[in-house]
This record gives sequence, structure tokens and C-alpha cells, in this order.
Amino acid sequence: MFKKILIANRGEIALRIIRACKELGIPTVAVHSTADANSLHVRFADEAVCIGPPPSRESYLNVPALLSAAEITRADAIHPGYGFLSENAEFAEVCETCKIKFIGPRPELIRLMGNKVRAREAAKEAGLPLLPGSPGVLKDPAEAERVAKEIGLPVILKAAAGGGGRGMKIVRDLKAVAQAFATASAEAVSAFSNGDMYMERYVEKPRHIEIQIMADEHGRVIHLGERECSVQRRHQKLIEESPSRALTPELREEMGRVSVRAMERIGYSNLGTIEYLLDEQGRFYFMEMNTRVQVEHPVTEMVTGVDIVREQIRLAAGEPLRFSQKDIQMRGAAIECRVNAEDPITFAPWPGKITAYNAPGGYGVRVDSAAYENYSVLPHYDSMIAKLIVHGENREIAIARMKRALSEFVVQGIRTNIPFHKACLAEEGFVQGEYDTRIVERLLASETGKRRLRQAIEETP
Repeated sequence: MFKKILIANRGEIALRIIRACKELGIPTVAVHSTADANSLHVRFADEAVCIGPPPSRESYLNVPALLSAAEITRADAIHPGYGFLSENAEFAEVCETCKIKFIGPRPELIRLMGNKVRAREAAKEAGLPLLPGSPGVLKDPAEAERVAKEIGLPVILKAAAGGGGRGMKIVRDLKAVAQAFATASAEAVSAFSNGDMYMERYVEKPRHIEIQIMADEHGRVIHLGERECSVQRRHQKLIEESPSRALTPELREEMGRVSVRAMERIGYSNLGTIEYLLDEQGRFYFMEMNTRVQVEHPVTEMVTGVDIVREQIRLAAGEPLRFSQKDIQMRGAAIECRVNAEDPITFAPWPGKITAYNAPGGYGVRVDSAAYENYSVLPHYDSMIAKLIVHGENREIAIARMKRALSEFVVQGIRTNIPFHKACLAEEGFVQGEYDTRIVERLLASETGKRRLRQAIEETP
């Protein structure tokens, strides 16, 4: 096991990793920007090192500063959390060169899955189902038009090196393909310094289902069931749940089985999440793979009883999986709401000082957060300030528990999207479990949804 772990992240995920390390008896090192000097992850780590000024590129993305912090504190492993450098193959390689264990998959696997075109090719070779699309990177707008004509409209253009909805365009008219290609490619260059594009057939009413993978360095792979992540705005997840109402036991078993078999074929290790689109006929298609711990991992922890971060650290240390597939049983239902510092109507970021803070509690309620009263939400970083997770013996109880917990959550001094969550949980499609990735769009466009949102804003303290 590791002697000391440096956490190359901040906020709630850094705190989550510190907690897992404490239970494993492993000392931790927190790194922080000057703006984060009073953060909880700094307070609760065994050691702390300042690595630069507030901008991420000068602190949390500053590889020399991170490696220097690891060297001076004699940390023998680095946990990247999610975001920042968690899926940066070059950073993982540098860690290896410096004899520091990167807690995640091997660099070549991160690189393979980080390029969406190569990931599609690898997924196809490993036996995962794919949507019809371009065989590789599109050379130019003319090829994009030809492929769109071959696979049929509508299509979606995606950045080969992208994610999070950037460099992505839906096209329903063949005449609009060239302009969409140019716009999406320019966005991809700006966001990822890589303008390569590929194309897939667009599914009109998809559900976003992901399978949690766990694999050791001895060739054993299991899955921990699925998460439904269809409540999204501009491809950014807002609410996740497990299990999904869209999956039958037979479909769940099939998705898990093909996911495990694919990871065995490519020799995957550590944590990973395979993301799929599920169409209205119950057919699923590989979309991408995230080679890190997910923001929404707590919903899987709640229904399986597996401490995912603890196991991730064990696997990185070379220890074998402690579970077989038959040991994994999903019990009850879990839901996670991401609480962001943003306007609940426009979704514009709303940084500032939290003047009053009360986290909900009670049976079946979990809050992962690094916020507290007088904590300042900074404009330099992601706007998420908390993850509210509930568990119940069934989905109906979980929804009722989430509504109750949201009513107890007090965050004053800034605006948050808590009213949005209240409105969404009252949406008939969500209540019935019959929704797709456009549920937020429909909620914000309907008079009923607008009325519920206004009412939730008035009722939220």
C-alpha cells in the first residue's frame, strides 16, 4: 500500500479522497491555490502545499508544481480525482517517470479512450455496439456531407478530443453540414487545441446510461451496475440515479456483460465508466469512456455498498479485486442532485460568499461538499458546491426523500440551482421514470415547468 498520497484536486472530491485515505491509514497531502488556502481539503489533509495563484493553469494544472509538491512531501502516489489532470495521459506518464503512482488507468489506456475516434475503433474491436458514423476523423466539410448522406439525417458532429458538449453540433439539414462542421471544429480548437471531428447518427430521444467498471491489474474485471444520467442541460449532467427505470433485468445483464468482456479484451485496469446511448427500442450504443472516478459515483456506492474510491486506491496499489460479479447486488434506489452556484433560471454562474449554510441530514441522506458558512465560491473553478445523494428502499421513497432533503438545504448569500431540482423532481416524466436527455429543455419551455420553478424559487430560503 502507498505510504503517502498527494491529491491533485480541490473541493468535495479532494475531501472525499482524504476520507478514503484516512480509513485506509494513508497520510495525505493537499495542494491548493492561494485562493483555496482556507478550504476544507486543506484543513483535513495531513499536509498542505500551495502550488500557485487562483487560475487553474497556474495551480491545479501546473504539472511541475504538483510534482515538486509530491517530491518535497515524499508522496509516492497522486490521486487526480475528476476534472483537471485526471484524464491527461501525459501527466500520468510523467508520474510514472518520476516513480510516483498515478491512481488511475495506464497512460496508454487514458490516451486511447481520450480520443473519441480511436475509442470508437477500440470499442468496435472489443465488441461494443456503435451508432452508424464516420469510419474515422472527417477530412473536410465535403466528407462530412458525404457521410451524413450515407448514414441518414439527423446526424451529430463531435470533437474527437472533446467532451462536455463542446465542439458538438446536431444537423438536420444536409445543406447545413458544412457550416456546422466549421463551427464545431473551431469550438474544438478553442476548447481542446484539436479541431478533429467525427460524425454519428443522432438519436432523437436517447437516454444516457453508464456502466461503472472496476478492474484490477491481474486481469479481473467486474461492473457495479448502471447509472441513469439523462437529466442534462447542454450535455452537463444535473441529476443521476441508479438503477435506471429504462432497463429490464435482461438488458441490465447484457449491458454489464458486454462492458466487462470489452474491458477484458483491451486489458483495462482501475476505475472506468462506459457511457451508452439507449434508444426508444431498448438498443444501446457505445458513446465514450471516462477513465477516472465520476462525479456521480456516490449513487453506485449507495445501491451496491461498495466504497468506490477506497477500492480504486487498493487497485492502484496492485491489490486484487475483493469482489466477484455475483457479490455485487443492487439494493434499493439512489438519486444524486448536483447543487451548483448558479441562477436557477438562466444557469449563469453565481460566485460569492455563502452567508448561511445548512446541509440536510437524516436517514438515507448523504452530502458530499466542501462548502460551509462564510465559504466563498470562487469564479475560477467549477460552480458545483455540493452533491446531495439519497437512498431509499425503492425509487418512490428515494424521490420523496430527495424532495425532503432539498427543502432542508439552506445556502444563502448566493443563488443555487436547488429550486430547479425541486421543479425537476415534480416533473411527471421524471416521477414516472419515463424521460430522456431533453427533459430539462421541455421543463424550461413548458408553462407548468416555469410555474413550478417560480414556486420553488419563492419557497427556497
